[in-house]
Amino acid sequence: MAGSRYTYVKKFELPDNLLPGTYMVVRIDGHGFHRFCDQHSFTRPNDERALKLMDRAAQSVMEEYADITLAFGQSDEYSFLLRKDTKMHNRRQSKILSLLLSLFTSSYIFHWPKHFSDVELKYPPSFDARIILYPSSQEVKDYFAWRQVDTHINNLYNTAFWALVQQAGESTTQAHALLKGTQSAQKHELLFSRFGVNYNKIDARFRKGSVLVRETQATSTPVRPPL
Repeated sequence: MAGSRYTYVKKFELPDNLLPGTYMVVRIDGHGFHRFCDQHSFTRPNDERALKLMDRAAQSVMEEYADITLAFGQSDEYSFLLRKDTKMHNRRQSKILSLLLSLFTSSYIFHWPKHFSDVELKYPPSFDARIILYPSSQEVKDYFAWRQVDTHINNLYNTAFWALVQQAGESTTQAHALLKGTQSAQKHELLFSRFGVNYNKIDARFRKGSVLVRETQATSTPVRPPL
């Protein structure tokens, strides 16, 4: 109640406004998703249904918050770029984090039946989030380049790893041992020579991740579907 003797407790709430004039990137990551993928029998190394579900959850976030101009997703993570001059929630870190994270998570659960119609959701997934501030567009470009390079490195390894397990009959321990210390070219050669897989012809969604871009138009600001 306003003006009551209990209002003093608000003094313990610390301000958490983020530095003005900086680019804001919110990265959302799946928490405990190895177990979640196993429990829901995700296809390895890539489950297209799961990736499209992540894209749909990200689209919901972009549709709700017009200050988000770009989003990039891979595996169980998504990064959102907010405009440098955004005043969203007075740039309060706790507000922005909690709202984007809760909307992303609820959207993921809400759209689950559309992408996994034959798989019951056994328990609620969880995600964590963080905000990173960047002073200029160069750091922002490098950030998203880093995430895409990470997508390539992880997916190339996982593609080779699961080929060894699923097609060559290797144990997970043996597959990790065989790939330990190998370079990119060696993984490409292993996939092609042993399994007839040209990695460069694998779906770009798996190799390069998904991108959502806001296209500004005269009458509206729609979100373009992922590539």
